[in-house]
Order: sequence, then C-alpha cells, then structure tokens
Amino acid sequence: MPDGQAGHEKTITSLLAALAGVNMIYGSGMLELGMTFSMEQMVIDNDIIRMERKVMEGVPVTDETLAIDAIKEIGVGNDFIAHPSTMENIDLASDPLVFDRLMLGDWRNNGYKDAADAAHDIVVDVLKNHVVKPIDADVLKEMQAIAKKADKAYLDRAKAEENQ
Repeated sequence: MPDGQAGHEKTITSLLAALAGVNMIYGSGMLELGMTFSMEQMVIDNDIIRMERKVMEGVPVTDETLAIDAIKEIGVGNDFIAHPSTMENIDLASDPLVFDRLMLGDWRNNGYKDAADAAHDIVVDVLKNHVVKPIDADVLKEMQAIAKKADKAYLDRAKAEENQ
C-alpha cells in the first residue's frame, strides 16, 4: 500500500538512479516488486521523481536566492523565516503536489490528509476531469501503418511455421 515504507523505498531507489544519470526512471505506481499497481502510488512517485529531477538541475545561485538583501536588512544570526524572500524562494528546491508542507494546525484544518489521501484526491480528480488530447492524425496514421506491418509480419511467420 502507498505508505511511508513504500515512499522511502521508491525515493531511495529512484534517487540512486537519478544520481547515476539515467534519463528515465521506471516503476511509478508499482508495489510488491511490480505485482501490484496503485494509482495513488503513481501520483506519489510522480511527486518524488519531480523533486529528484529538480535537485538534479542544481541550485540556482544568485543574489536573490542567496538572500543577500535580506541578510543585509535582517542581519546575520537573526530570524529569516518570516521575511518575504524566504517565502518567495521556498519552492525553488521542489514544489510537491502531494507532500504537504503546512504547519500542524493548518494541516489539521485542511482535514488531516496524509500523502496517500492527497494522492487519492488527485487520482479521483484526474479520472473525473482529465481530457485526453487526441493523437494528431498524421501520427495516428503512422502508428496504424507500423501496427499493420507488424501484424502482417506476425501472420506471415505463423503461416510459414504452420506449413513446415
């Protein structure tokens, strides 16, 4: 089930792949070594992979992201949490859809949703509201030609084996 253990396992295995430089991470939504699939886990995995990809882009280092002006204004060793620049830059590292960064009171007021519950809400919304963009007619024609060619090759091989 999509829980803390699954999230940890997915993070560590996909992070190692990302750090190794792969260009595709597979297994989103898979549980039990791929024997089970969960749409909620796929949404959670998507968030994990988005966050890892963001990390792999590196950290932008500018006067704004280093908060040079805020440091001058507030002074070293003082409280930066309430400064507007902190909130402006908080999502630079990642901007998760599922993982909630609310303070405890706000999280409670929002209904106590853990990651699996938030993922479920996203799944329900996607199933209800997502509109699939039609495949471009030219691309569809090419796909059909490839499938027709593969079908013919298969039938020709099957016929040849039958005649042996």
